[in-house]
Amino acid sequence: MARLLLRADASAAMGTGHVMRDLALVEVLQERGHACRFAMAETTAALAALLAARGVPLDLLPGPAGGKADLARTLALAAEADAVSLDGYHFDAAYRAGLAACARPILAWDDGAPAVPLAATLVVNASSAARPDDYAARAPGATLLLGPAYLPLRREIRALIGTPRPADGHLLLTFGGSDPLSLTAPVLRGLAARLDGRIEAVLGGSVADPGPALAAAGDHPERIRLHRDTPQIGQLMAGARLAISAAGGTLAELAALRTPSLLVAVAANQRAAAQFSAAHGWCVAVDGEKAGAVARIVETGLTLWADPPRLAAMSERAAGLVDGQGPYRLADALKAALSRASQSFD
Repeated sequence: MARLLLRADASAAMGTGHVMRDLALVEVLQERGHACRFAMAETTAALAALLAARGVPLDLLPGPAGGKADLARTLALAAEADAVSLDGYHFDAAYRAGLAACARPILAWDDGAPAVPLAATLVVNASSAARPDDYAARAPGATLLLGPAYLPLRREIRALIGTPRPADGHLLLTFGGSDPLSLTAPVLRGLAARLDGRIEAVLGGSVADPGPALAAAGDHPERIRLHRDTPQIGQLMAGARLAISAAGGTLAELAALRTPSLLVAVAANQRAAAQFSAAHGWCVAVDGEKAGAVARIVETGLTLWADPPRLAAMSERAAGLVDGQGPYRLADALKAALSRASQSFD
């Protein structure tokens, strides 16, 4: 049995995507009998409860996240592990170099920015735009795990891959685990006034103030159902005629389930992935941080909803883009790295 330490953070501002994609890997490692624990300087009550329910220990670190006290405690925890996973934009070059002193294989999750040296044994960037040349200087000698083959899908989503698309369905609205731009309520109000269908809206458990979204949904109880931190998000994706979603980790899940989507970049680091995905034709991208974003989201969503042939074509474009085996490939890569380090990972 091997032991993996996962260093990641979550908050209402930064979202929950880093931790959630790490959890997809944890699921596979747990299936194989390995021990995983998280170390977090920032988290949310909903995520802490989720980790507890999954039987994953959580160590709370001294702040600030990415600071010297954080690093010192993380190094102490890494000394008790066989490998370390590091996931977050706020870990600078000094932190990463300091963590490398643990002399354990380090799996670094990367999305291309900020372009700091990674000091890693393995690097995973599941974007279709990732190229080996991107890491010649940032991670010399590292094993590169690049492209959609390494997308870490959760068990719930993997189980639904291949589900037949519905002849008709609802509109799914979700802006991630924390909805950092508070888009749910205004978009709901804009859609409800004109959409001729049912809306399934999902609020992540880390949304700071659910009140406005609850009020917007409550004005149309016959057509809008609001879910809070639902474990059924996969089924809601699979049954959607159209999804309007943040362009974070949910992007890969929607592609895997061939759900036609309007992807909204709710953070700067999501823009490139949203645009690259849109180039494949299975989704349309909107920048949620630009002025007038709510109106654009509503108008684009209504236009797509009213065009079933286009939605069917978008779904076909998503076929085969994501096969769901990403977390297994990541686990195999960790096994190989630990084997090279003369440690057991059977």
